[in-house]
Amino acid sequence: MQWSKDKIMSRTALAATVAAWKAEGRKVVFTNGCFDLLHLGHVDYLEKARHLGDALVVGVNTDASVSCIKPGRPLQDEVSRTRILASLLFVDAVVLFDEPTPLALIEETLPDILVKGDDYAISGIVGHELVLQNGGQVLTVPLVAGYSTTRIVERILKGS
Repeated sequence: MQWSKDKIMSRTALAATVAAWKAEGRKVVFTNGCFDLLHLGHVDYLEKARHLGDALVVGVNTDASVSCIKPGRPLQDEVSRTRILASLLFVDAVVLFDEPTPLALIEETLPDILVKGDDYAISGIVGHELVLQNGGQVLTVPLVAGYSTTRIVERILKGS
């Protein structure tokens, strides 16, 4: 059994782990996001992503990276966000990235499948060219309508 803390990896450890998984013939799936206030939409999305392959790697924006993308956020720090994600049974590895996009992380892992929600066009997914050029797939999965961290925050502020 792998404990949640064991799933949170440095980029160096992740690269070695992904190489070992690929050597075993496992299909590696990669996705990324902020994952601030984990909700049903996140869980459903990640579970669907994991079903596309044999191991799911989740890249998580650091606090500094999130605050550049979404002013006033994150609501939860990166330690909390990574630990919560790592506790999910269908997540195999979690890694932080500080850059504005996960492109360098995608270059380091070269996943077999790169996945985002269906609110993205394939051509708009960072790293899609690299993954396709290396024989991988770039896919989208359907999102659960009505679930977002922004909506949850708005509801809390309204008091409803």
